Amino acid sequence: MLLCRISAVSQSVARWGTSVRRGALLHPALSFNTSRCQNVSSTEGTVHPAAAQGAGPYRDSVLLPRTEFPMKLTGQNLIDREVQIQQECGFAELYSWQRERKAKKEYCLHDGPPYANGDPHVGHALNKILKDIQNRFEMLRGKQVHYVPGWDCHGLPIELKALGELGTSGLSPLQIRQKAREFAEGAIARQRAAFQRWGVMADWDKCYYTFDGTYEAAQLKVFQDMHSKGLIYQDYKPVFWSPSSRTALAEAELEYNPQHVSKAIYATFALATLPPKMAEAVGELGSISVLVWTTQPWTIPANQAVCFMPNAQYSVVKRRDSSQLLLVATERVSSLATLLSTELESVGTFTGTELEGGVCQHPTIPKKEVPLLPANFVTMGKGTGLVHTAPAHGMEDYSVASHFKLSVECIVDEEGRFTELAGPELQSLSVMGEGNDTVISMLKAVGSLVKEEECVHSYPYDWRSKEPVVIRPSKQWFIDIASLKDKAKEVLAKVRVIPESARGSLLAHLDRRPYWCISRQRSWGVPIPVFYHKETGEPLINKHTVSHVTQLFSEKGSDCWWELPLESLLPPEVLKKVSHPGEVTDYERGDDVLDIWFDSGTSWAAVLGDSRADVYVEGKDQIGGWFQSSLLTSVAVQKRAPYKALMIHDFVISEKGEKMSKSLGNIVDPDTVIHGGEDPSVSPAYGVDVLRWWVAESNVFSEVQIGPNVLNSARDSINKLRNTLKFLLGNLQGFDPRTQAVDPKEMHYIDQYLLHLLRNYSMKMTDAYNDFGAGRAIRLLQAFITRDLSKFYFSIIKDRLYCDPEDSLGRRSCQTVLEEILDGVTRSIAPILPHLAEEVYLHAPGHNEGETLFRSGWIKSSPVWRRPGLEEAVEGACAIRDSFLSSIPGRNAAEYELTIEIEPGLLFELIESLQDEPTSSSSQLTELMMSSQTTLTSALPRDLPADALISNGSFLINLEGGVIREDSAYQVAAVPTSMARCPRCRRYTSSSPDCPCPRCQTILTRAQ
Repeated sequence: MLLCRISAVSQSVARWGTSVRRGALLHPALSFNTSRCQNVSSTEGTVHPAAAQGAGPYRDSVLLPRTEFPMKLTGQNLIDREVQIQQECGFAELYSWQRERKAKKEYCLHDGPPYANGDPHVGHALNKILKDIQNRFEMLRGKQVHYVPGWDCHGLPIELKALGELGTSGLSPLQIRQKAREFAEGAIARQRAAFQRWGVMADWDKCYYTFDGTYEAAQLKVFQDMHSKGLIYQDYKPVFWSPSSRTALAEAELEYNPQHVSKAIYATFALATLPPKMAEAVGELGSISVLVWTTQPWTIPANQAVCFMPNAQYSVVKRRDSSQLLLVATERVSSLATLLSTELESVGTFTGTELEGGVCQHPTIPKKEVPLLPANFVTMGKGTGLVHTAPAHGMEDYSVASHFKLSVECIVDEEGRFTELAGPELQSLSVMGEGNDTVISMLKAVGSLVKEEECVHSYPYDWRSKEPVVIRPSKQWFIDIASLKDKAKEVLAKVRVIPESARGSLLAHLDRRPYWCISRQRSWGVPIPVFYHKETGEPLINKHTVSHVTQLFSEKGSDCWWELPLESLLPPEVLKKVSHPGEVTDYERGDDVLDIWFDSGTSWAAVLGDSRADVYVEGKDQIGGWFQSSLLTSVAVQKRAPYKALMIHDFVISEKGEKMSKSLGNIVDPDTVIHGGEDPSVSPAYGVDVLRWWVAESNVFSEVQIGPNVLNSARDSINKLRNTLKFLLGNLQGFDPRTQAVDPKEMHYIDQYLLHLLRNYSMKMTDAYNDFGAGRAIRLLQAFITRDLSKFYFSIIKDRLYCDPEDSLGRRSCQTVLEEILDGVTRSIAPILPHLAEEVYLHAPGHNEGETLFRSGWIKSSPVWRRPGLEEAVEGACAIRDSFLSSIPGRNAAEYELTIEIEPGLLFELIESLQDEPTSSSSQLTELMMSSQTTLTSALPRDLPADALISNGSFLINLEGGVIREDSAYQVAAVPTSMARCPRCRRYTSSSPDCPCPRCQTILTRAQ
């Protein structure tokens, strides 16, 4: 009869098609909860075999789970097991293996090089593990992963740490470079060992290093290409300068301190020559002074102009307390009156353009006059609407000087002190200290100081020395970003940015600077391949000279710039190719090195060749760093972005939301997380997979917290997962899916339904990983285990699994599904928890000894697991069961006999396919209901006992987007069973308490 029912249902659903989505298929009525796990857990309503209750005469006849897989590993056992798995499962060889196999597609994640100046930290862990999760997923999916780890090895921070207290005094460039190289190599070795311990898949013998000669040569080829296109040039202009490091800095080498305190002043510049319009209107009123505001008083001696906004309105105002006449922006009058604690009476108003022609007397330099000039960078948010302009010490000021041909004279030396050009009163004073105070005193002495106040504002600091920088002009090498900006924006528009909200910051950084200073006055870096004429100072650099130096670097490394004689660096045959070359002895080699952002920004040329990376994955600090430098150099040479996508994560902070620092004592060392600290009770050994779970589970697009609570939670989550995996492994003892698996068509409906859920789960997991959604993958995993397995499937199948005959179709059907679940879950967690995944695979049935999970692919789900009518039958039964369970809150479903009434129709046919007879204690429907027995009828009997519990509901089947709809009502009558509990299976199906039920009696008889 059952076959007939299934056939009838199959005919009914054949016209529905196989493309019906589960979400659109069923719309449960509002009168009940359709969750298939309502009020059900892994124990509630579950049959408990006698063996699970302790010793008894039937203990040995019950098939309880058996496995050597440990539910929990702690301490040294955990650490040893992870290392053992890495060795046994070939973690070190995995990358090379997958590079050698045939694959239709390649996946390239280009590694942003970490800086080789210290020990590995949790920021490294976040970044490297995020990358490894994605790489392992792509490899499991069958792609050939291209991932070459690298290190950024040059730069001032390494140089400073390598030299320590010695400094550079008395050391040659080669001696400095040798010490810096040794320091970097030590840091690289420590970091590389940590990354390997974290399970990061790579060929660790074939990494890239920015101090390798071949890398440096590739970098110089990019330099040469850009120089030949006129994008790299030498000029004298303001740059960020670090007095503490004595070198120029790029924007990406700055950190902005929002709590910097400056001495801000309001000062006057007397109008020596009134603008014509002003002279006509208020010229007879007396002397008028321009009022300016600045947070950098030390720049006043370098003033060359006062700028106004052309389209703004300005007023001459009279101070009530002193009758002083001041020129200020009309928009700022009210605020200034409050600030100066006096009324300001307007005596004349002018447009910005009407100020042209005015000339001011410099307040501290007698006989020096400076013009009033228009400038669009003037704003009205603060100050007076008139800007003191010192072209040598401001980027925007310099643009005014370029336009109006003003002098750009530097009065500050490399140490941040005034030079003799500033005058004897200021010479040798620090501009950020005593020199600043002296300028204020000078203004006060001549009556130009109107007000002095402290101003807390954001100010640029050297990212390594943590000291404030200044802006000063210097002869440097620059990249013309203005010429690249439009193309960079064009190609960036085609790049996928994750999260999309970061795109605005990328564009803002492109707009922020018109040029990029790429020269540094240090020794540890790639030398700029330029020669200077000894007499004229003119640079000698062209494709011939650079090509020759590039070849030398490729063969010998960049140390040869200092090791080789000039004749080898600039041989006669190269010099002959230069117009008006002169003699080699007329030239000297340059001393500057390239900015480290140019170093790392050309990694695409050294590592990727002609290919583009599928993705760059780095922290948000690289929005203005590596992402930008890589984009600009690639656009300059290739006219395209070096990446197809950017994935940008946030930083790691403490559990309290604080930035990590030694002073706060809140630094979390990843090595301590893995191996434990001196006191295991305070710092237990969590192992690598806990660290990886923390990374995966975190919302990496906002600040990522780490600490004991977070790590304990991760450990507990993994232990819960291990418990589920142990249950699966234990129930697969003795089962070989290669010979004992049941065809899905022969399975119980509930088993087929779980395959259907597993297929949905696998597709969702694939989508999550494709979107860098490791956190979403973890939530899907936990929901699948909790809702679909522990609270639903496991609670239903335990009786069949433990108490049916070992080789019965029902038990083998269940084991077949458990093996598929084990395989699917294990593969789905493998990118995040590779050690646990391989450990499970070592215990799992169905493969040969020596096989590893990572060499066997991604989740294997079949389209046949999606069967028309299956989902509706099981979920319809689950809806009915939910109504029943809600009528017996807190009680055991197995103690009740059910009568289910469904009006004739499609739902009745679906449910009828689960039960061959009108009444059964062993049908699939009874198993789903978890009851003693179930009767299916089209009408409830009239003679129901008085203690019968009646519940009702309706179930809406919605097919083909509403083309086929059927809303079927049902009622469930639950009556306490009159049957006794079987002493073997603990189901209420026995005629007496001491006698096994018919099913168990048959099994026991066969076993004798």
